[in-house]
Amino acid sequence: MGSAPKAVLEGGPADLPQRIVPITPPGIELRVQFHGGYERFKVTPRHQDTPEGNLPVYQWCERIEP
Repeated sequence: MGSAPKAVLEGGPADLPQRIVPITPPGIELRVQFHGGYERFKVTPRHQDTPEGNLPVYQWCERIEP
């Protein structure tokens, strides 16, 4: 395959531009830079079928301001 692993983001700001994002490295937490801060997502045990395959779901948990 050769492409980076990806995940589906669930929750968080409605205007978040991407809901399928690369996860490097895959793990427990993901931070997405957005509007001068970071949206924090945690991995769930769920997966979702997407046009890019069956991907792990990361659930929004909080916003982190710099």
